Amino acid sequence: MSALSNWPRNRLLLALPSSNLKQLMPELEHIRCQREQILMDADSSIGHVFFPDSGVVSVVAVYADGSIIEMATIGREGCTAIQAVFGAKISSVRLLVQIPGSAAKMSRAAFTRAMGSMPSFRSLMYAYVQAFLEQVLVSVACNGAHSLKERLARWLLMMRDRGDDDTLQITQNLLAEMLGVQRPTITNAARELERAGLITRGRRQVTILDRQSLVEASCECISWSGRASLFTCPKHTHKKRASI
Repeated sequence: MSALSNWPRNRLLLALPSSNLKQLMPELEHIRCQREQILMDADSSIGHVFFPDSGVVSVVAVYADGSIIEMATIGREGCTAIQAVFGAKISSVRLLVQIPGSAAKMSRAAFTRAMGSMPSFRSLMYAYVQAFLEQVLVSVACNGAHSLKERLARWLLMMRDRGDDDTLQITQNLLAEMLGVQRPTITNAARELERAGLITRGRRQVTILDRQSLVEASCECISWSGRASLFTCPKHTHKKRASI
């Protein structure tokens, strides 16, 4: 258990009053999230809610031909409870691990009990739903208004801001699927960023070399995405751990 002494790291959970987090701890299971693992598939029962501690989970739409496209991302600032908050029992989306990491897993039954018995937990979930919807709305606008290179720069920055490392464990095939383009198209966009010295590509990974220049190569949507994330994460949350 000593290996988990610094757990959980999810910012939503750490934003709870210490007494509420203590109450929830027996309901949380620490799990590893592997690259391209499906935590929950479309049209399956919502049996659990996941609170990432590290890594990134993508919320993706699945089409009849098997193709997918990303609608939103979830890191340690959030959770996968958007549909469960409103009582949905069946998932309409796939939850796909984009960047490997770990998460706190909670049963849907425990989540529903917490929503009913903990006003602070319920308020936090509603606040996160608002921020999540803002993220989706920004993504829709971004996809229609900006170039692929700008969108790619924004996506890489979002992944970096949800993690701890400038090296992102991501394949270009999955990148192409997430951004809804063909592999050669995403390769060309990535090559432009690489030639400018902003990133470097390796086997199944992309490393950010110059974050500030990548921000400049991105679009204004990156600042909107950041504000939505900060809305759910009060500055005092990291101080909670000492009293847990």
